Amino acid sequence: MKLKFPSTYTILFLLTVLMAALTWVIPAGKYQMEMNDTLGKKVPQVGSYQTVEANPQGIVEVLMAPVQGFYDPSSYAARAVDVALFVLIIGGFIAVVTSTGAIDAGIAATMTRLNGHEKWMIPILMGLFALGGTVYGMAEETLPFYTLLIPVMIAAGYDSIVGVAIIMIGAGIGCLGSTINPFATVIASNAAEISFMDGFALRAIILVFGWLLCVIYVMRYAAKVKADPSASLVFHQKTDNEQHFLHSKSQQVLTLTGTRKAVLVIFTLSFAIMVWGVSAAGWWMGELSALFIGATIVTGIVGRLTESETTDSFITGARDLLGVALIIAIARGLVVVMDNGNITHTILNFAEGLLGGLSDIAFINAIYWIEAVLCLVVPSSSGLAVLTMPIMAPLADFAGVSRELVVTAYQSASGLPNMITPTSGVVMGALAIGRVGYSSWLKFTLPLMGMLSVLVMILLSLAVTFS
Repeated sequence: MKLKFPSTYTILFLLTVLMAALTWVIPAGKYQMEMNDTLGKKVPQVGSYQTVEANPQGIVEVLMAPVQGFYDPSSYAARAVDVALFVLIIGGFIAVVTSTGAIDAGIAATMTRLNGHEKWMIPILMGLFALGGTVYGMAEETLPFYTLLIPVMIAAGYDSIVGVAIIMIGAGIGCLGSTINPFATVIASNAAEISFMDGFALRAIILVFGWLLCVIYVMRYAAKVKADPSASLVFHQKTDNEQHFLHSKSQQVLTLTGTRKAVLVIFTLSFAIMVWGVSAAGWWMGELSALFIGATIVTGIVGRLTESETTDSFITGARDLLGVALIIAIARGLVVVMDNGNITHTILNFAEGLLGGLSDIAFINAIYWIEAVLCLVVPSSSGLAVLTMPIMAPLADFAGVSRELVVTAYQSASGLPNMITPTSGVVMGALAIGRVGYSSWLKFTLPLMGMLSVLVMILLSLAVTFS
């Protein structure tokens, strides 16, 4: 019998069990925390780590972890229930828009207009998502775009991996090269007690070269799949994906009527308001959910749907993304187990001990890899900044490395695993929407992750050498 790679749910649950087992082995410990008025959060004090009473996590705690992860706010992340509810509402909204025929008609019109030039959508869209990543750390906000973009890519002759890659890797490289991202660069810089503009030039260079590398990588894969569909890593799902994403129950080509154009305007405007709300008005999941509830009602009215058509479509769309909502909760539960087991700070203290006595080049590259590993433990960029920068930044002074390089190493590292880490609800949720198995995604992304790591390490080493 052929072995099958486990599902996303199983992977996350097994990781939760593993972390619970580690709470029985890894010594429990805590840093003393002090209030940072600038950040408005408590941060660990350098050299204050001490062991505490162990709190090993058992089977009951493992089973409770997804529940706690669903509604318990941590010191560094929003509640998973807020994100999960947003995903369900988005699913309902997109289903209502789809039921008007506007999306299918829009896809058909787009394919007709591009007429063989679909490949140029890849750099343009990846550039837009990278802009969102570098400016405000676009992450959860990307989830609605998968349902919209993947059908376009499949209709263009590509596969679902191309659609997922454009969004996830596009936004990911933006986060990796964060220039003014308030949830990563600004928080990390404040925690390191420097200006967030320090190191801007190096981060911009990482952003540009990283984006170029990612675009070339995705375009080469897309061209290979279009020339030979069997080269797709998800070729075995080709027929099912076409039926699922292209709604190919009917071969009728829908025309882009005035009503459908109006629905697409509402659709586009809703996402424009979302971007403005997050970046300029400080909105988060509650406000965004309310936005799309209102947009759903307006779409139903403008699209001339009956009350039952609107509500039935909304419920069906929300049901389709229920698995994504559950994944977000399970992923957060893994972090709950580590925090409750008092091993998160122990892992950080171990990392602190690895950095002593290293040369400046070795130090900055060690910071990069330590942060990359810690990102698997703390998948929130702001949480990782608050937790690690108060420890890592002072250590840089002893190593003769500028603090802005430590901030750049942190954000480059935190942006990298967030494209592949199974502890991220955004990553696993996006793969669930795209119907891409985690093993297939790893096959696609790992070579790119290696190339990006080499690029960042070279640029960090050059910056240390010439600083």
